Amino acid sequence: MGKLLLTGVDGNLGKQAAEYVLQLVDKDDLIFCAYNPESLKEYAEQGIETHVTNFNNKDGLAAAFANADKLALISMPFVGTKRQKAHKNVVDAAEEAGVKQIIYTSLVNADDEMNPSVEKIDHAYTEDYVKEIGMDYIFLRNSQYAEAMVTNYFTYVKGDGILKNNQGNGKMAYISRKDCAKAVAYALASQDIHEATLNINGPELMTMTDFIEVGNQVTGNQITYQETTDEENYAVFEAMGVPRTTDGEFKDGSEAPYSSEGMVTFGQAIRLGKMDSFTDDFKKLTGQEPLTVKYMFEHADEFQVGERHSQDN
Repeated sequence: MGKLLLTGVDGNLGKQAAEYVLQLVDKDDLIFCAYNPESLKEYAEQGIETHVTNFNNKDGLAAAFANADKLALISMPFVGTKRQKAHKNVVDAAEEAGVKQIIYTSLVNADDEMNPSVEKIDHAYTEDYVKEIGMDYIFLRNSQYAEAMVTNYFTYVKGDGILKNNQGNGKMAYISRKDCAKAVAYALASQDIHEATLNINGPELMTMTDFIEVGNQVTGNQITYQETTDEENYAVFEAMGVPRTTDGEFKDGSEAPYSSEGMVTFGQAIRLGKMDSFTDDFKKLTGQEPLTVKYMFEHADEFQVGERHSQDN
């Protein structure tokens, strides 16, 4: 049997997934890949097979994947044609190397053509391409990271106390990024899941107002919610210095380390009911209950969105 390969261990999700998979699988059975060579040193020192990989270039990828039976592809942190090409490079190299199964971190409702999220376009492309070439797969369709909105909540605690976005009364089963990482680890370690699409959702569907009320109850703050139009939401992000696309310049330490186009169209999708998938697939996969928003607010220091780790060039 070949090894289990995890990509993106230099990112927020991938690093957490590495911690979880090391609890499930012997280190001799693992391969870790990353763009940043510095991030691999701690794993190489443990005797884990590591490879520096740049998915923008297919050269050398098949060799890096040669010893793997399963490969977990953490979706790249940029959006558009560039991400699609990078994902295709990974899938092509995996097929060439004889990898038997791709695990991919996708997005809820990625296959809905009426879903306006620009983020979902690349996810749908990647899912379709894996199917097209006939590889076995596990697609992990993640709900929105709760960490993004916990951080956003405290941004408005420091501001005028009115959290503004375009989600309206749409619902989302907010999931911790830690749980998304756990899902990656369990999918990678699984032996009997094939050609599966799993929705990785939090424990309850919530509106933005519901989310804020939990934060207020835990923290004692009195944040309120104000729905904005899509254009007004763009203006909010522009005032924060957030670039419109992932090709723009991201500020160091930004509390919104994503592009505004991605966030605004994501909010639009939530408002339109395109992100309200709600299943117990996470529990079926891991045997555990997902973390609640209440728990994350009670331990808020551990559930911040963190810095953008992309070093892509």
